[in-house]
Amino acid sequence: MTSTFSSNDLQVLRNRTFDEIAVGDRASIERTLTAADIQLFAAMSGDINPQHIDAEFAASTRFQGVIAHGMWGAALISAVLGTRLPGPGTIYIGQTLEFHAPVRVGDTLTVDVTVLSRDEAKHRLVLECRCTNQDGKVVIRGEASVLAPTERIERPRGTLPQVRIALAHGDDLVRLIQYVQPLGRIRMAVAHPCDAVSLSAALDARAAGLIEPVLVGPRERLDAVARQANLSIAGLEIEDVPHSHAAAARAVELAVKGGVDALMKGSLHTDELMGAVVASPLRTGRRMSHCFVMQTPAYPRPFIITDAAVNIAPTLPAKADIVRNAIDLAHAFGVARPRVAILAAVETVNPDMPATLDAAALCKMADRGQIEGAVVDGPLAFDNAVSAAAARTKGIVSSVAGAADILVVPDLESGNMLAKQLEYLGGAASAGIVLGARVPIVLTSRADSREARIASCAVALVAARRLGPRAGAGVEASSGPGGLAPAAIVNPPAPATPELQP
Repeated sequence: MTSTFSSNDLQVLRNRTFDEIAVGDRASIERTLTAADIQLFAAMSGDINPQHIDAEFAASTRFQGVIAHGMWGAALISAVLGTRLPGPGTIYIGQTLEFHAPVRVGDTLTVDVTVLSRDEAKHRLVLECRCTNQDGKVVIRGEASVLAPTERIERPRGTLPQVRIALAHGDDLVRLIQYVQPLGRIRMAVAHPCDAVSLSAALDARAAGLIEPVLVGPRERLDAVARQANLSIAGLEIEDVPHSHAAAARAVELAVKGGVDALMKGSLHTDELMGAVVASPLRTGRRMSHCFVMQTPAYPRPFIITDAAVNIAPTLPAKADIVRNAIDLAHAFGVARPRVAILAAVETVNPDMPATLDAAALCKMADRGQIEGAVVDGPLAFDNAVSAAAARTKGIVSSVAGAADILVVPDLESGNMLAKQLEYLGGAASAGIVLGARVPIVLTSRADSREARIASCAVALVAARRLGPRAGAGVEASSGPGGLAPAAIVNPPAPATPELQP
């Protein structure tokens, strides 16, 4: 007899006694592996084998990516025995296991146990145990020996506690800094850092070995802010200008003349700095756009969201440049062919939904070589872009679905909400820069954490060093990546599983 699910199973946990069980009886559960499952298992067991938790190391192994702990599947077998067949009251006696194939994030396992034999005298059962993935491949096989319960047990089903894995943001920042420091500091003009938050950000990035800041603003105000916040700006280069508008203009002038490698927004309005950039020779034929580099516990790799800060309602040509800028940044981090998901509310082209039409056009542009250096697919709904299981359920066959490195949003509103939801509700760590000008630009927000500001400077350093003095700058909007040839990083991930590093 096969154990089937009923609505009452949500409320009651019940067993089957030895006398109720016959040879051939079967029960099963189904479970889709998530990145959080791997993290929880590592935290619980202490097994921090880098094959399971270090994406960069895992990409260099025979499995070409992160895989689940083998005993995670074994734990699912235990769950079937303890909750379904025989159920509560079961006592484990022995278990054999054979591991035939790896289990990856997004794989869905069907975990079956089937009764092979009964020992009437000892009330023992031997059960065949099998874990099969969504492709019908057996990944784990074995036999369990259990002592079956002899009395009926029926209890209200308990609820599991909510467990949330928080990213160790400090550790992530340390790894990022260690990764970029060998590239050497860049000179960064900090426009009008006339409050403690923006001035501290510049000093923190300097202390981390990322930048050599050039403070552009009224010297008297800078000195006053430093005194009030107990900060030292002794020895720093200061460009004394009277007000924020002049600070934006002078910072841009320094970049135009090659005096600095990047720009950073201080306490002035974003429009002031970006207006000065747009009106200067820093502007190129490439549309400028913002890239958030994010990492969340629910996803196995860092990824880029674009554009969530600059282009309000981008046209198709603007979206093409937004995609190119993000691809350039992924290349700077060593991803040879990033997977680009063009997001929309649905995964089918609908004439009434302009975002789906733009997505289809962008994919065709990539097919024709107008967008180079990446695998582009869309339209993809958000769930399909980040979840292989969701894509599989909807019958989507795509090398991007479930493994996107870049998420291209339809407009600024949707992108800004997505990024902030991931940060505030999803525990994501983030950093962001603007590309498309001749130098990268760090646009900080008053709500940004110290870590986010430092990380943004680190991303700008990578862009400035790896993409050169014309970071993200195409010659014409239709000319593709503009001849950029970003250098390969040390030990880049295997092509089969590209991902942002570190």
